[in-house]
Amino acid sequence: MTEQIKEIGLRLATLRELCDMTPEEVAERVEVPTEKYIAYEKGERDFSFSFLYKCAEIFGVDVLDIMSGESPKLSTCAMVRKGQGFAVTRNKAYDYKHLAFTFKNKKAEPFLVTVEPTEELPPLNSHEGQEFNYIIEGKMLFKIGEITYELEEGDSVYFDSGVPHAEKALDGKKARFLAIVMK
Repeated sequence: MTEQIKEIGLRLATLRELCDMTPEEVAERVEVPTEKYIAYEKGERDFSFSFLYKCAEIFGVDVLDIMSGESPKLSTCAMVRKGQGFAVTRNKAYDYKHLAFTFKNKKAEPFLVTVEPTEELPPLNSHEGQEFNYIIEGKMLFKIGEITYELEEGDSVYFDSGVPHAEKALDGKKARFLAIVMK
């Protein structure tokens, strides 16, 4: 796993201890087996955004506290310059930039996602809520459940993100899209 995932796991363990909770108690509340939760804390397992949202609610913090170790500070407006954003590295197929990382009490999580070309479709992922993706650059294959779409600049999809889904860049070139994840 990446160094960032290990750091997030350490923050989960620290927050759990500060809340005087056992791994079993947190696992039950986030509805995952205890072994899986412990693997998250050890940084041995990648996590979904919905898992982090649930943990943030349990620990009484913003999801970015867990992701970055820094609390969002702004509540009126958050501005992010081109090429900036909080980098979230989950796996090699995707590069995420969080575009509202300084705003507290968000109702949605906006990301600029770059999909690097790969031979295979990355593993399907799912998380609670809904998601809107707007293609900014390139072409990509979007798979959700058993449905597959080929998308290009200007196309968009709005979907139940609890259904397993993945994106794959096409034509050997990267693709970029704006993802808005709603809790």
